[in-house]
This record gives sequence, C-alpha cells and structure tokens, in this order.
Amino acid sequence: MQFQQLQYFVAVAETRHFTRAAELVHVAQPSLSQQIKALERELGADLFLRARGNITLTDAGAALLPLARRILADADTARQEVQELAQLRRGRVRLGATPSLCTGLLPDVLRAFHDRYPGIRLLIEEGGSHDLVRELARGALDLALVVLPLPAPAPALTTVELLREDLVVVSSPEAPVPGRGGRILEVAELAGERLVMFRHGYDLRELTVAACRSAGFEPDFAVEGGEMDAVLGFVRAGLGIAVVPRMVATRAGRDLRVTPLARPGLHRTIALAHRSDVAPPRAARELQRMLLER
Repeated sequence: MQFQQLQYFVAVAETRHFTRAAELVHVAQPSLSQQIKALERELGADLFLRARGNITLTDAGAALLPLARRILADADTARQEVQELAQLRRGRVRLGATPSLCTGLLPDVLRAFHDRYPGIRLLIEEGGSHDLVRELARGALDLALVVLPLPAPAPALTTVELLREDLVVVSSPEAPVPGRGGRILEVAELAGERLVMFRHGYDLRELTVAACRSAGFEPDFAVEGGEMDAVLGFVRAGLGIAVVPRMVATRAGRDLRVTPLARPGLHRTIALAHRSDVAPPRAARELQRMLLER
C-alpha cells in the first residue's frame, strides 16, 4: 500500500468522480484509475461500486476511508512538525520589551535561547507598553513583554501574566539615605526627595507619579526624560533618587543603594502578549515557552 494510493482513494471517495478526483490531485485520470485498481488488488477487495455517473463506496471502501484520512492527516502533521523544527536552525524572532525588562529579565533568557538555537536572529525593540501594543497590532512584532493593565483595550491581543515585580528606590551610596534614613521607605517620604524621572510614555513614570499623587503630593524632579540606563547613571552621579524594578536594581551592582518600599509598596505586573488572530512562528513560540518556564 502506497501513500499516494491513499491520497487518490480519498479524492475519489470525496468527489465520487474519477475525473474530478484526478484534477484535484493533479494527475492524469488513467494513472489515478490504475493506482486505485492496484490498491484494490493489494487489499483483496473492491473499494468502489462503479456505475455510469454513479461512484459509491463498498463496505470495504467505507471501512478504509476514515483510516486513510487519519493516515494522511498524521503524515501532514509530521511534515509540518519536521519543517517547523528545521526552521529553528534559522529564522528570526521579533520581540518587543520595555527598557527595564531588557535590562533586568531578558539577558539570561535570551542567552539560554541563543545557546540552544544559535541560528535564530533575535530582533529586540525597546519601547513603552503603548508603543509595543501598536507594533504588535500592525504585525511588526511576534511577541512583546508589556506592563498590565494595558494602556488601552486591546481585544486583538492575547496576554499571559509572567510575573509580578516589586519596585524599589535606588540612590547613590554617597548621598544621604532617602526619607527618614530607615531601612524601608514610605511612598509619602518621597515628597521630600528629588527624583530622577523617566521620559513621558514610560510605564514606570506613570506608575510613580500616580503613587505620589495618591499619597497627596506632586513629585519633584531633579532630572527627567531619560531611559533606564540614563536614569541609573544620573542616580549614581548623585542627582537624585529613582523608583525602579527590583530586578533592575539587583543587576545594577553595588554602586547603588537599594531601599525597599513599605507595604503595600509599589508593584507592576508583566505579561507576554501576542496577536490573537495569528499564531506566533515556531521560533517565537519556543522563546515564549522559555520565558514562561524561566
């Protein structure tokens, strides 16, 4: 029994016509008929009742049809799986992430992904959640790490919560301890401090400003407008303090003082997002798995 014979058999069974079946599988009708007869000889049974203008399945044909369909479907699945695995030898993944996640979360995960799939190019785009959602929607990214809740409703996106991260205050070790000098800091104590603040559209800026206003004051900015690396550099230089994710503060090294915020503190929720109407490529799904299992 040959795979091609099963393809021809299913085509005839579905069209109930030898000529139309031959057109469907792109083969000459005499060749198709010969292969069907060869299959019947192999099986020792007629598969079709042939009458002028009326092709019907015999009992043997009816028994074979679901099995043949399953064999063809399994073969197609096997072909796709092998092709997708082969794609992991080359290709690309377009990943968007906020700058703080590029600094804190991604380096270790991307290193592990690159070690496993060195032929896959990693294209990283930094931006705020609002910008990343827009890029996902227009198909410019395969995946994006965004901060929840999203800045606007995004029904065309699927999000999976990845982690909930504490925010901490960083300052220069050479500057006075912020607030009243304790080991933890109340949000209200930021009222007496000058902040190094991120640019507009930065998720951490919006979160910090909202927390200060909720505590009853407007934050005082010493410097504003930077990305993560710039903000950390300004803090090291003693220009002010900043509210950053704990993961970023941990990776920043010993040249920054880290002060936790008193409970309930400040937190942010990170999610992995992709378009709901388009499945990410195989390589992107593998990176997604590694991020979720990290």
